[in-house]
Amino acid sequence: MSTTVGSRQHRMTFTYVLAGQVVTDLALAEPWYRSLFDREPDARPMAGLLEWHLSGGSGVQVWQDPDRAGHSSVVLGSDDLDTEALRLTAGGLEHGGPEPGGGARLLRLMDPDGNSVVLLGE
Repeated sequence: MSTTVGSRQHRMTFTYVLAGQVVTDLALAEPWYRSLFDREPDARPMAGLLEWHLSGGSGVQVWQDPDRAGHSSVVLGSDDLDTEALRLTAGGLEHGGPEPGGGARLLRLMDPDGNSVVLLGE
């Protein structure tokens, strides 16, 4: 987005992004996302909200809102999709294995509320 300030054009610069996954029950979702990220949340900024901080200033928020739950989607990049698939299977997260898609390979997951999590890699 750009705006004109006086005679200069100003382009807005965003410094990070947090993708949001909306869930029904945080107590049920937290163990699933702990398995996905292989660690505890990095932050609990307020009641009903968990955050995992990723590289490059990005992250994922898991937010409890039963009225909106189950309609979220996030795509996460992976540098070793096969290893991630094995790790996720060992952690109890079900998936159909890596598959071709979008000029790369992807691994489709679904959290307990039906939110889509796609790992994209080679």
